[in-house]
Amino acid sequence: MLRHGKPIAFAAQSVAVGLAVAFIAVLIRPEIANLRRDTPAPTPAVASYAAAVAASSPAVANIYTERSFSPSGNPARTFRDRQLGSGVVISPDGYVVTNWHVIRGADEIRVQLADGRVATPQLVGADPETELALLRIDLDTLPTIRLGRSDALAVGDVVLAIGNSLGLSHTVTMGIVSATGRGQLGVTIFEDFIQTDAAINVGNSGGALVNARGELVGINTAVVDRREVAPPEGIGFAIPVNLVRGVMAQLIEHGRVIRGCLGVETIDVPAGYARNFGVDGPAVQLLTVTGPAAAAGLRAGDVLTHIDGRRMTNQQQAMNLVAAAQPGDVIRIRVARPGGATLEVDAVLRERTLSEGC
Repeated sequence: MLRHGKPIAFAAQSVAVGLAVAFIAVLIRPEIANLRRDTPAPTPAVASYAAAVAASSPAVANIYTERSFSPSGNPARTFRDRQLGSGVVISPDGYVVTNWHVIRGADEIRVQLADGRVATPQLVGADPETELALLRIDLDTLPTIRLGRSDALAVGDVVLAIGNSLGLSHTVTMGIVSATGRGQLGVTIFEDFIQTDAAINVGNSGGALVNARGELVGINTAVVDRREVAPPEGIGFAIPVNLVRGVMAQLIEHGRVIRGCLGVETIDVPAGYARNFGVDGPAVQLLTVTGPAAAAGLRAGDVLTHIDGRRMTNQQQAMNLVAAAQPGDVIRIRVARPGGATLEVDAVLRERTLSEGC
């Protein structure tokens, strides 16, 4: 034990010298020890989204609907079905966007604002192919939401879902963007969903999905419902606000959404099959050809590879591109035929109707 005496004594001396130096430093610079009252407090480790909620929640409305139905077809046995949903006030003029399924078939619709005021809205128009509907209420001094940009969203961004969840008005849930551009879910015809793990429940449909700045980035629409496999959790979908902007503008101007139609039914084909046509990678095959497509010289069996120079790899992509054009627009189409022959034609689009596929 004695052989360790000198090292211990040396260590004790070092500690004493160090404490003395520290004491002098604190006397000269007291902020080092955080003794000065004007020293700013450390930034909290956990951020609050209260400002985002305060900026957006007042513009989120509750929507209550009633429907009459006769389960046996007997008018004498008529029942009233009450349902709930959400909406978002997007302009001081009283326009309220919601989901089409929230108001579909409703005999009565009521919109209740966050401040308690209630209004019976006018239906401006609806677009079942995107699951959007536009209402208008006649009230003064309406709270409105600031529109963001859904194309600026990235996977991992924080988002908040606000709505009439399970009838609990203005419930706020938080999550992240799990994916963007989700399609082929069978929810709507035109799909470009934001996927999020922010909890979305019955009553949230038509409500707001906002970013950390309180800007509207989506309209909450659907959740995965596959209980026969496992209880769904953390998978919800919202219509991106960029799509909402375009649909709302057309509903306000025309009362409907005007889209282009090529006159084809299609199917996705994998790369292995497309290779038989000399195509590298997946593509889209035409199953039926009518209208503008037939007039342009296309025929059933052709494999569609390009529209206006853009490579098409699935039918959702091709349908969205055609629908984004207007009747009378001319689009350039490239197809491949057996043996590797290619054909490029110009097609003049007509207006799409709900009763036909394009």
